[in-house]
Amino acid sequence: MTPLLEIDNLRVSFPTPRGRIDVVQNVSFTLGRERLGIVGESGSGKSMTGRAILRLIRPPGEVTADRMIFDGTDLQTRSERAMRPLRGARISMIMQDPKFSLNPVMTVGSQIAEAVRAHESVPRRALAKRVREMLEAVRINDPDRVARMYPHEVSGGMGQRVMIAMMLIPKPDLLIADEPTSALDVSVQAQVLDLIDELIVNNGMGLILISHDLNLVARYCDRILVMNGGRVVESCAAADLHAATHPYTRGLLASIPRIDETRDVLPVLDRSSWGGT
Repeated sequence: MTPLLEIDNLRVSFPTPRGRIDVVQNVSFTLGRERLGIVGESGSGKSMTGRAILRLIRPPGEVTADRMIFDGTDLQTRSERAMRPLRGARISMIMQDPKFSLNPVMTVGSQIAEAVRAHESVPRRALAKRVREMLEAVRINDPDRVARMYPHEVSGGMGQRVMIAMMLIPKPDLLIADEPTSALDVSVQAQVLDLIDELIVNNGMGLILISHDLNLVARYCDRILVMNGGRVVESCAAADLHAATHPYTRGLLASIPRIDETRDVLPVLDRSSWGGT
């Protein structure tokens, strides 16, 4: 089958007093209607990769690639105007701490509805029904009441669900989730990720899940890319993560505390073993 997304030799650079620096280097992967996890430390290039796919890197940042194809469409050759029908409608992105991306002076329902109106014309009554059904899909009780609320009136977990509803209501083909649960406690984190996983599977979408948490990504994804210093240092099936061979991946796995922890000190990454940053 034709891949949903093809990325070949993606590079993202920014100017510095010492010349341009690549923050993403030679990243290549393909994605079908499956779940791909991208993991690594802060600054490893994960978020920049997601933003580059949506052409959200603004000058003086520069994005180049040998291929950046989404469902047969060359993303690099499309004008900014031509990208608008793709953003949100066919490729959605949940940013970090998504609740804080909500407009504080608009109600929850109007913001979710706006995500639909930006891409298609829907009668008011049908749109209200669609918003209500989407709030129910993200397991919000009393959706009519929540739709009338403002962002400051909802909890952190509910705010995350509202953002998920907003990103999924246009029924995109690809969802990029950039640490969508980083601000939540563990119990709510699991609920939100189970919800995203259920919606992805039921709607036959592709998912790119960006996270620091290797175990979390291994649980929810089919494949994993490990990034360090802007490069992909390892790619494997999620089920084979425990058998990863790159020293950086092994170091990340070793640094995860366990419930039955017996080590006095968690190991520190020995970056000299691979010449990493």
